[in-house]
Amino acid sequence: MTRDTVIDPTVPPSGTGCAECEAAGGWWFHLRRCAACGHVGCCDSSPGQHATGHYRDTGHPVVQSFEPGEDWFWDYATEEVRQAGPGLAPPGSHPGDQPVPGPAGRVPADWAATLRR
Repeated sequence: MTRDTVIDPTVPPSGTGCAECEAAGGWWFHLRRCAACGHVGCCDSSPGQHATGHYRDTGHPVVQSFEPGEDWFWDYATEEVRQAGPGLAPPGSHPGDQPVPGPAGRVPADWAATLRR
């Protein structure tokens, strides 16, 4: 990955779920972690699309999946996925017992019909 200037491997994630969804009482499908500042936001299939919003607000282009077992990166500036990159500060994903979609208790029964595509 050549975007080292926008990746800080020492910064931990901002939390275990999407920061904006948590603040608003919302829910998410999958989570993405900003490689520059650790902000955790929801993916573009989620109602809030907060990871992309964070990129637009801050200009931080690189995120890593924050899902258990996934370590790929996405670069919003180039619209490219990278299968490898630097190791980021732990934890590398939300807790394994946190449901997807999540969080528990806030996901509507018709969640699949509300996903953005």
